[in-house]
Amino acid sequence: MLLSPIYRPVLAASKMNLKNDGFDQLGLDLSSDPQSYHYLRQDEKTAAGVVEGDRVNYRTTVAAFRTLGFSNDMKNALLKIVAAVLHLIQTSASSQKQLNLVAKLLELDSHAVITALTERVIAVKGEVMQKTHTLMQAEYGRDALAKAIYDRMFTWIVSKINDIIDVRDSRSRRTVIGVLDIYGFEVFDANSFEQLCINYCNEKLQQLFIELVLKQEQEEYKREGIAWQNVEFFNNQIICELVEKPHQGVFAILDDACLNVGKVTDELLLEAMDKELANHEHYTSRQIKPLDKTLKHKTQFRIRHYAGDVIYDIKGFLDKNRDTLFQDFKRLLFNSRNDVIRLMWPEGAQDITKTTKRPQTAGTLFKNSMIALVKTLASKEPFYVRCIKPNEEKSPCLMDDERVEHQVRYLGLLENIRVRRAGFAHRQRYDRFLKRYKMISQFTWPNFRNGSDEDAVRHLIEEKGFSADVKYGHTKIFIRNPNTLFSLEAMRAELIDGIVILIQKQMRGLLCRLRYRKMKAALAIIQHYRTYKIKSYITKLSLTFRPAKRMRDYGKSRVGPHPPLPFIFFFFFFFFFVSTSTSFFSSLLFFFFSF
Repeated sequence: MLLSPIYRPVLAASKMNLKNDGFDQLGLDLSSDPQSYHYLRQDEKTAAGVVEGDRVNYRTTVAAFRTLGFSNDMKNALLKIVAAVLHLIQTSASSQKQLNLVAKLLELDSHAVITALTERVIAVKGEVMQKTHTLMQAEYGRDALAKAIYDRMFTWIVSKINDIIDVRDSRSRRTVIGVLDIYGFEVFDANSFEQLCINYCNEKLQQLFIELVLKQEQEEYKREGIAWQNVEFFNNQIICELVEKPHQGVFAILDDACLNVGKVTDELLLEAMDKELANHEHYTSRQIKPLDKTLKHKTQFRIRHYAGDVIYDIKGFLDKNRDTLFQDFKRLLFNSRNDVIRLMWPEGAQDITKTTKRPQTAGTLFKNSMIALVKTLASKEPFYVRCIKPNEEKSPCLMDDERVEHQVRYLGLLENIRVRRAGFAHRQRYDRFLKRYKMISQFTWPNFRNGSDEDAVRHLIEEKGFSADVKYGHTKIFIRNPNTLFSLEAMRAELIDGIVILIQKQMRGLLCRLRYRKMKAALAIIQHYRTYKIKSYITKLSLTFRPAKRMRDYGKSRVGPHPPLPFIFFFFFFFFFVSTSTSFFSSLLFFFFSF
């Protein structure tokens, strides 16, 4: 049961001493025995007592709240909502104590809770009327309220997590990846409304898979002008319409039956479906085919899904589809003193005098959500990961061939493989193909200048002898055999090392030439600077000793300027190397480089 993984850890926490966590101060008044609650004793597996794993799950959940940035007020509000749902389903018209506890947990007025459960406000053209519920209507309303509170809590948590992990930098939005994880096709011994919804979901996603993968695959060949023989595959549009078609589909018939509370039974619903869908090739029942002994009379019907036949038990369809969550409940929870609960029910702010519409049923809500989901997925670029469950025992060493074969069939893998086999393993635009493989042909390396990219690709393929394995489209090349692509990759890999060495050689040569030019420029600057310093020294020396011949001591008393450092060593190095070297120019060159 879906509720069990959420509620059992909370029951485990009620049994633990959690004073430091503030759990004991919330006043949840919960029993640690799952058998005490109607929701949790529906299944033998979920009705077992609290175990250590439930306590660990509670601590893990609380730690996850902290990690995601949920405040203590948010966490406490969610725990109170969980407890309120468990208590709400236990309430009855005479259980004043239970109703007061629910009102306390949801921070509501207890009188307002009782009024919302037993009466309904109807607004028509500005006039407001009160209608008292029958016992059956009150119970339906109570169940719908419990489901809605749980649904709003779950939706709010998901919305909060998405808001926390949202990428707010607009430049990074295009890198976001969404993951859609869904249940596979379900066929049990007893299939009810839940299985119909899940299998309808798989039908819609299979339809999208056909549109985006199989159909587009074949349409691409036609668009590119490639000779192609169509591969027949089952289009499940007819099954989707069987379930969702307005006024004639299963959901529409079910909604019509739910309009009459207490007047239509599940058996009458099945009769209405038989009358409307008797001629549909994918629907049948015992009333339509009396000789079909696999179906029970007036209780079962069969839908032939793309994955196979599924027999559904009509019992409980009306109760599970009916949603009597009237505006009164929304106004009630919007007036909660808890801000978190108020945020979950924004439509409760609607004026009481505004005309209220009948709330949508569970089937209609599910159908609308699926249509919106498919619309969103169709606008994206989906990638499929098909998971095969090998056995029911969760054993790593067991392979149930019959089960695996069934999954392969209903996942549409056979059709996909047939399309892939009949088609081409690889296709790529001419410009990208040429850019990747042009180095393996002498006609295209380093650049092809005798035509278009398509001409270059044709020369390359013909030179390597792969013409018989490829087709040329208007904008792409199509390669049928993967071995051809492997051969091209191998040829490319053999040349990559040489190309890398060539690029390294050219780059190193460029760096050396740049360094040489810098050294020459630095040498020229040094030479000009030294010339300037020597000229400056000689000029100062000339000015200092110019009057020396008129002086009595011929200038011996004068102190000349301090010579520059290169000039001091010039004559020493110069005459030393002239005397020891075989070339005057080599001595002069060494002199310049020594400074």
